[in-house]
Amino acid sequence: MATSTRGVALNSTLIVVAQSTQAIAVGAIALFLPLIRADLGITFAQAGLLAAVSTGTYALMQVPSGVLADRVSPKRVFAVGVVGANVFAILFAVSDSFAIMLVTQAIAGIFRALIFVPGIILISRHFSAARRATAMGLFVAGGFSSNIVVNLLGPLFVDAIGWQGIIVVSSTIGLVVTLAFILLADDGPPREHTDAGSVRWVWRTRAWWLLGLIQFCRLSVVMGFGLWLPAFLVVDRGLPIATAGLIVAASAAITAPSNIGGGMLSDRLHRPLLVIGVSLGAMVVLFALIGEIIDLVPLLVVIGLISVFIQLYFGPLFAVPGQLFGPGVAGLSSGFGNLCANIGGFTSALTLGVLKDVTGSFSLGFLCLGVLALLGVVAVIALSRSSPVRAGG
Repeated sequence: MATSTRGVALNSTLIVVAQSTQAIAVGAIALFLPLIRADLGITFAQAGLLAAVSTGTYALMQVPSGVLADRVSPKRVFAVGVVGANVFAILFAVSDSFAIMLVTQAIAGIFRALIFVPGIILISRHFSAARRATAMGLFVAGGFSSNIVVNLLGPLFVDAIGWQGIIVVSSTIGLVVTLAFILLADDGPPREHTDAGSVRWVWRTRAWWLLGLIQFCRLSVVMGFGLWLPAFLVVDRGLPIATAGLIVAASAAITAPSNIGGGMLSDRLHRPLLVIGVSLGAMVVLFALIGEIIDLVPLLVVIGLISVFIQLYFGPLFAVPGQLFGPGVAGLSSGFGNLCANIGGFTSALTLGVLKDVTGSFSLGFLCLGVLALLGVVAVIALSRSSPVRAGG
């Protein structure tokens, strides 16, 4: 591990770019899911399982990943995760067997879990405590930036090299970027390790579980919308895949700065729960509308508004545990929160596919996402009325 810090700009850039490369494959699978489904001859439910299985293993590995990041070099764990995720994305792309693709996706989810929590810890070390939400918003913005790339360029090259070639090329680039990260980035300022036994009290607090519920709702909405938006536009609204790609890219282009802006707003107002509650409340209304709109222009407006609010509160939500429970449980709290989040993501990704098979449209699935956002609002209100958290109490 490097013993000196090389600066916020260099480290942040390397961290964001490295983690964003593995997100390209995830975005490509969502964009080309109609093509993948046709190539394999599978149902929407099976396609949802193909996309969601990595989320399941990713969820199960969140707490172990967080604990590991609290105890060893987060840079090392992060690098292993990025390399593994990109290698198994390539293996997914070169396979033509549904069963093998499921297995590679499941293993890729394990490596992706080694990226998120260590990456969150790594980037937050290079920012002051007062700018922690900004740092976390910046971290996740990279994934949405890569979505812009794949949705803009993917349709242009899919005829020439296929969806498989797009994943192979992007993941190979990811491995090269990771090498630069290994050589140039560092672990940031050292911090004290915390004994696991000294933080067991957090599991007995109401706030801990309310934050888990909000995280469950958050990624249920993000995964359900992000995974199925291209298929909704192509299958339910009859748009060409290139047009759907442009819309999804525009959506990601809105969401990426929204992540950063939400973190900055939260840091400035010092009211992260307000940012979280307003964002979830807006999505209650928007997801009640999206499945019922037929005309393209109002549909684009609603998609744009969803793109603003869907991750506006990411940074504030991941900053709240540090404020409530202290920095000593950064890895554990991020891991637990993301475990809850990805259980929700797995559930919604699979459920929307099943509902599409049963009802013939995505309308009911999107309405369910609105109900989950409403549940999140209720949890935020309950959290705001909770008694202050005290260590050991």
